[in-house]
Amino acid sequence: MCGRTRCTLRADDVPRACHRGDASVRTVDIDRYRPAYNVAPGCNLPVLRVDDGASGGNGNGVVLQCMKWGLIPSFTKTTEKPDHFKMFNARSESISGKASFSRLIPKSRCLVAMEGFYEWKKDGSKRQPYYIHFKDGRPLVFAALYDSWIGSDGEKLYTFTILTTSSSTALQWLHDRMPVIFGDKESSDTWLTSESPKLQAVLKPYEGSDLVWYPVTPAMGKPSFDGPECIREILMKTEDKHLISKFFSPKQVKRKPELKQEESSHPESVETNFPDGEVKKEPKMEEFEDPSITECKPNLRELHEGSAEKSKVKPEYEEFAPTAEGEKHHRNPFKKKKAINSTNDKQSTLFSYFGKS
Repeated sequence: MCGRTRCTLRADDVPRACHRGDASVRTVDIDRYRPAYNVAPGCNLPVLRVDDGASGGNGNGVVLQCMKWGLIPSFTKTTEKPDHFKMFNARSESISGKASFSRLIPKSRCLVAMEGFYEWKKDGSKRQPYYIHFKDGRPLVFAALYDSWIGSDGEKLYTFTILTTSSSTALQWLHDRMPVIFGDKESSDTWLTSESPKLQAVLKPYEGSDLVWYPVTPAMGKPSFDGPECIREILMKTEDKHLISKFFSPKQVKRKPELKQEESSHPESVETNFPDGEVKKEPKMEEFEDPSITECKPNLRELHEGSAEKSKVKPEYEEFAPTAEGEKHHRNPFKKKKAINSTNDKQSTLFSYFGKS
């Protein structure tokens, strides 16, 4: 499927892109063409077809004609409102079996040149657009069919449809359909001028590795959104924070980075070329020592021994011998107590008390 494209080519670049730059080219209604980054069905685009000799042509050249994208068959009623979204694509495998397309195969084949096209990847309810183009930037050439229809106003309207085929191996992940792309002059000439039996051979997926893609902004889904922002690549979030496998994954231990000693970028020694006498030397300070000042730092061993000596209580008084005059005052109380106890070691009983009386 191909429902949105980019066509910012100049009109005179289209014949060269279709490998018809050396042929005589006649233009029709080319002033209706408006280059755009976001081209949708219903827009006017330059289309290259074989000159059939009508309108003064010689029948040997090609015609570059501006047509509307989205086929309106010629048998459509004149009173009907044209719907360009109804037939903007046609399946190449079934064009010969449908009346809308089979009658156009003999003489109404054409080529459409564009820089790239957009395709959407469905992910549930979300749709992410991708821009698909050639890696070297050359235009893509699509296979197409055209027709003419006369409306109620009597004006003849030329329209076209882009043929699609099954997706290439590289693009199957994105969509199951892709436009028929001609990668060389032989295939594009075959579609434009050859007989019908040879046509089906060129209506196949493009398998070249030079077809690349990248994600773009979802805003370009609106036909009114246009400009270089349509093809600007965006970054996709690859990690899903809600994956259940993350709950069972081992935690990584963060290690502190080892500090490496940075090597100095300067040399170890720096030579100076100052002449002698110009550099003043600082006077060397002599160490000051005063013997009268003792060291302030305490000796822990001396403090410990001093505290131990203070903890011991030693009576340092001498026992004075009592004299006749001061015997009552200077008698040692400890000796008095000892003398009383030594007079009678036995305790007095009740019988001894009554015996004295």
